[in-house]
Amino acid sequence: MIDASRYTDFALREARGVSPTYERLSLAIAADEQILALLATVPKPKRQPNLLLGVVRLLGGPVDDPAAFHDFTLAHWPVIEAELRTRATQTNESGRCALLLPVLSALPQPLALLEVGAAAGLGLYPDRYTYRYGDHEIGSGGPVLDCALTGTTPPTRLPDVVWRAGLDLNPLQVTDPDDVAWLEALIWPEHQHRRDRLRAAAAVAAADPPTLIRGDLVDDLPALAAQAPAGATLVVFHTSVLYQVPADRRAAFTDLVRDLPGHWISVEAPEVMGYRGLPPAPDGALHNVLALDGTPLAWTRGHGQAMAWLT
Repeated sequence: MIDASRYTDFALREARGVSPTYERLSLAIAADEQILALLATVPKPKRQPNLLLGVVRLLGGPVDDPAAFHDFTLAHWPVIEAELRTRATQTNESGRCALLLPVLSALPQPLALLEVGAAAGLGLYPDRYTYRYGDHEIGSGGPVLDCALTGTTPPTRLPDVVWRAGLDLNPLQVTDPDDVAWLEALIWPEHQHRRDRLRAAAAVAAADPPTLIRGDLVDDLPALAAQAPAGATLVVFHTSVLYQVPADRRAAFTDLVRDLPGHWISVEAPEVMGYRGLPPAPDGALHNVLALDGTPLAWTRGHGQAMAWLT
């Protein structure tokens, strides 16, 4: 079963060494014919592990005991299915700003930031967070973002951001308790540091809310990009978004964004972007690729906890 392998891969390549709870549970789901049969009734993009586990947690279901998870999922499938069909994984992980900072700080300043798949817009404040790359620290506000950086020197300045806007099919509001509850449900059980980070980043965003537009990444991107102020470098960026986009729309987006003025930063899985000839990733864990204007620069981990510059 393809969905069984999907959960096995998630357990071994994403959760292993990061979330023992999700590793154990995902392996159990991969062997659970009843849950796999239920998942087969929803569209393929809605079967992903992060989405199912987040929905069950949002509904108050257990994730620390595979047997209890099985019973809860079967007993509450109608409401779980409804949530799967209407929600998307919007892991608005501010820690990913640590992956963007080395590129953002090197671009011509000031910057106009436009995030595709922005969720609640927490990725739009790279100038207001604090970063720690090993012993090197930069910044003095907001959450502290730790990133193990290898292969290049850490950035020495924060970007000068004069405009920030986000585009999302379902933008979230950090002032809405229900939206924040969904963001918290997507954080893995053991990751209290990420919950603390989310709340600190949400406080930054709530103090100066970004412009968030409900719209499509192809149809509505040009109009929003046109609002960026003259004299600022437009930077369109996205992190772990395009895997949720059908291949034809993904291709249309990449063709469009390449032709916009300014720069394009992506942090996506290598197979999503179709990169060829990449050197091996640092280890067997799942890695994304940081790229500038379509050129790969570094291997990155999913929550911004590490990046290895390509040599």
